[in-house]
Amino acid sequence: MKLQGSNILITGGSLGIGKETAKCLVDAGAEVGITGRDASRLNVAAAYSGAFPIVADVTKSEDIDRTYQEFLAHAGGLDVLINNAGLGAFPTLLDATLDQYEQIFRTNVFGPALMAQKAAGIFINQQSGTIINIGSTASLRGFERGGIYAASKFALRAMTESWQHELRKHSIRVMQVNPSEVATAFNSEERIERIAADNKLRSQEIAYMIKSILELDDRAMIPEFSVWASNPWKQ
Repeated sequence: MKLQGSNILITGGSLGIGKETAKCLVDAGAEVGITGRDASRLNVAAAYSGAFPIVADVTKSEDIDRTYQEFLAHAGGLDVLINNAGLGAFPTLLDATLDQYEQIFRTNVFGPALMAQKAAGIFINQQSGTIINIGSTASLRGFERGGIYAASKFALRAMTESWQHELRKHSIRVMQVNPSEVATAFNSEERIERIAADNKLRSQEIAYMIKSILELDDRAMIPEFSVWASNPWKQ
């Protein structure tokens, strides 16, 4: 697709991957909207990236409805949804609580599903569009203390595959990007972005790959790919 003049909506655009992806796509000529729960942080990200800010929480259906109303009123249409908003929790099996399960699944699974449902209605009507789900290498294999987080990303991956089968006949591309560990504010209670060591991934690497798969001609899609640091053990 041509990014110039396209309309792209990104959830979780206040920090990290969402913020850098917004800047990358705005720089390529796209009209980009970003969502986030914290208005002050979101406005800082919007000033940095040039994106249109929408204060919204993907766990709230009324916020999802308002997100689409505000973005469509601003941009006039939608070509791409990037489901990036996500949370992490890493308790042991013995320590995990129902509240933790519900919070993570509402953000990492139910939110993307409801956002995609709205986007799919638009895309089916216009017989074109792209949905990109930001997963994790945790969607490929579990790990110690990953019972909640990895389960949520396994679920997102299952939804991605199911939507691919459902929406391809409408010329809608559904793709998943699986970053390994990226230096962001993820899992930081203070929501302070970390600085990546020279041998670790940055949000910019993921943003570049998202831009690259979007720029494929519409006749082509990459169902899923993972991005790993080439040598995270390097001293």
